[in-house]
Amino acid sequence: MARLIDITGKAVSGEWGFDDETGDGIPVIRTTNFTNDGVVNYNDIVTRKIIKKNLDEKYLRKGDIIIEKSGGSDKFPVGRVIYFDGEENTYLFNNFTGLLRVKNQELWYTKYVFYSLFFNYKRGGTRAFENKTTGLHNLKTDEYVRRYEVTERSRNEQILICEKLDRAYSIIKSRQLELLLLDELIKARFVEMFGDININNKNWECEFLGNLCTIVRGGSPRPIEKFLGGDVPWIKIGDATEADNIYLSSTKEHIIKEGVKNSRLVKEGSLIFANCGVSLGFARIITFDGCIHDGWLAMEDIDKRLDKVFLLQALNQMTEHFRAIAPAGTQPNLNTAIMKAYKQVIPPIELQKEFIRFVHQVNKSKVAVQKALDESQILFDSLMQKYFG
Repeated sequence: MARLIDITGKAVSGEWGFDDETGDGIPVIRTTNFTNDGVVNYNDIVTRKIIKKNLDEKYLRKGDIIIEKSGGSDKFPVGRVIYFDGEENTYLFNNFTGLLRVKNQELWYTKYVFYSLFFNYKRGGTRAFENKTTGLHNLKTDEYVRRYEVTERSRNEQILICEKLDRAYSIIKSRQLELLLLDELIKARFVEMFGDININNKNWECEFLGNLCTIVRGGSPRPIEKFLGGDVPWIKIGDATEADNIYLSSTKEHIIKEGVKNSRLVKEGSLIFANCGVSLGFARIITFDGCIHDGWLAMEDIDKRLDKVFLLQALNQMTEHFRAIAPAGTQPNLNTAIMKAYKQVIPPIELQKEFIRFVHQVNKSKVAVQKALDESQILFDSLMQKYFG
């Protein structure tokens, strides 16, 4: 085993500088540009005015490892790493991050060192090096770099390991892209069949959504921790995002019966709709009776002229419209009055059912792709465990 500090030296601190008022500043990578799979997200890169001597060694080079020094949360520890493969001598990194640069690249393959650190983060290895100040989670970076050890192997063996991991990762990304394209196919087919429902350019019959179903808002017993541990399903956004893209059939948490009094119990078959925050517009059909919090609206007793799955897809098509009409605030929020006043198109029921048959066929393909994705992820995780566990 070799100590990380002997491989990279101490983490180099980043720079932040001043606001770039002229637009010709230096692009700086922040923790918001970190992704959970260890690659740089080049969207929303900021530029900053940084007037300082001796910056040359801080400009990022291919193979550099950037480590998160401040950030994280109780759920997600600080200490994420990303592997830089962008344009050299162009980007800097901010003061919430640090640079780890392999000193002897004839002995150490940089991607191998990255994968070792990436695996250690994924298994929670940075938790022991955290401290908290004013809500932030900070990494005891110097101590972590001094104590962390990397398995020694020949450079050729390091390269072979990384090639295997890169191939497995590439397959994962391909499967994820396939799923996204299948979702886009459903959206495109919807527009082809029903037009732009925001302007109703096919002149379908319309009616206020409040006349087509009962719309009620959820409720949250507080503090929720006091009411967990019962047998009544407690529906959270996370349950829906991890499930089928139409139906929600289970929850991770349950509440006690006393909590139901301060929540909203919705019936099997109800359509639930996320009405606030970044998840606004997110809809699912539940296959059980359960309670929803105040971030959900429930639509029940839906008019027979509307197929439930069609309504779900129609609402999903209108996410940007709902964000635009939501009252201004710290985050968009749709109340029941706004949703009741929304004009819902009502195409012929047979056309709705034709679309739903198409959706079910595409979803069969998605199930197969998701299975392949899960298998690819298992392979990648097992390789990481084999080489770094």
